Amino acid sequence: MALEAVIGLEVHAQLKTNTKIFCSCPTAFAASENEQVCPVCLGMPGVLPVLNKKAVEFGIRTGLALNSKIAETCRFDRKNYFYADLPKGYQISQYEKPICLGGYIEVNGRKVQIHRAHLEEDAGKLVHAGAAGLHGSDYSKVDFNRSSMPLLEIVSEPDLTSPEEARLYLTELRNILRYIEVCDGNLEEGSFRCDANVSLRPVGQKELGTKTEIKNMNSFRAVQRAIQSEIERQTALIEKGERIVQETRLWNEAEGKTHPMRSKEEAHDYRYFPEPDLMPLTISRQWVEEVRKSLPELPAQRRQRYQSDLGLSSEDAAVLTETKELSDFFESSLALKAPAKAVANWLIGPATAYLKENKKEFCQTALTPQNMADLCQAVSSGKVSSTIAKQLLLDLMSEGGDVAKLIESKGLAQVSDEGPIKAILQEVLDKSPTQLADYASGKVKLRQYFFGEAMKALKGKANPQVINKLLDEMLPPVAAG
Repeated sequence: MALEAVIGLEVHAQLKTNTKIFCSCPTAFAASENEQVCPVCLGMPGVLPVLNKKAVEFGIRTGLALNSKIAETCRFDRKNYFYADLPKGYQISQYEKPICLGGYIEVNGRKVQIHRAHLEEDAGKLVHAGAAGLHGSDYSKVDFNRSSMPLLEIVSEPDLTSPEEARLYLTELRNILRYIEVCDGNLEEGSFRCDANVSLRPVGQKELGTKTEIKNMNSFRAVQRAIQSEIERQTALIEKGERIVQETRLWNEAEGKTHPMRSKEEAHDYRYFPEPDLMPLTISRQWVEEVRKSLPELPAQRRQRYQSDLGLSSEDAAVLTETKELSDFFESSLALKAPAKAVANWLIGPATAYLKENKKEFCQTALTPQNMADLCQAVSSGKVSSTIAKQLLLDLMSEGGDVAKLIESKGLAQVSDEGPIKAILQEVLDKSPTQLADYASGKVKLRQYFFGEAMKALKGKANPQVINKLLDEMLPPVAAG
């Protein structure tokens, strides 16, 4: 029996507000334990929540970017459950009337549907002493700094069909949230978290199979691996005729496996009821339109423009829009009259390689758009060779500086005078009689050998066009046949 995976994702995006969603406590990351708390986010008796308007605006902003319908009236509800890091014994969320309904994200030319997006508060965080997790720890503490942090939970329809597609969906979603500046998307800091719902069904069957929920994934790679592992686990059980249990499972990165955590709750288990301390929220159409007008160009729009207006390939456009920082840098470079294709080649090639090798984000480099424009000008004018320019680019990314001054101080200016280049070429030919004879006998690929030796002798500073011109003049004729 052929099986197919059905995957739905629940993403919790922490909104970039200055204060929490229902109180005035700050939202800065990495504060000392229980430093950013007050009676409201600690759930003390007699306190009342006050809704953060900016969190609502960010919810509207996100919904518009995701092609969702913004509700005219939304409502907060109490989600009741007990856990040590939940001070009130309930979480203020949205159930029946969320702020955003429907929508979609385009992934690989296909629309992955959004079910809903709703506002809610975060819980606290357990800190285990003496071990990485609960098991084996000496004791546990609760840090309530995260309690009542503003979250937008974005729930997809079960539209995803593979771990790879799930990763692409998450990448695009995070990119959108960063472009519209509502979430920093930092998985390591927990401001962008994902739970995956996975089930299997026979190919062609419409009815969904029993699903499991996977938690504890802190990278896109982990999400992809966890989903793949769960698909394999469920497949093995079905093939053995065993039943899939609906449950929540934890991903263990070291083992590459999921483990049972608890039975999966249904909505009725949480005993939702309207939050009595918050009135239903009416969102005016005027406010929605004002937010719509403030939206920047989104990643998909930029990709399309880069292809249609700048003539870039779809692959190059995709890389350049992977992060807002890189795309904004590209835009700023073009504004300084740098040629689009040249900038794209530098950013996609050596710049991206540098980032991967040094495990850095683009915003962590010292490179400026003016640097890029000056570098492109230096190459196009023949002031430096492309080989030297590549090294210059890496130096600028790591240390910064001025292109013209670096060229002068390091003596990197391109040599175009035929005299010294010809002298070097003659030395190369004189030292290579065997290669020269082989070239004359028909091994024409040896021309690149002579070129490389000359460039090496001139420390990469020679004008390649001049070298090729002189090689045409100085190499012997090639034997016919």
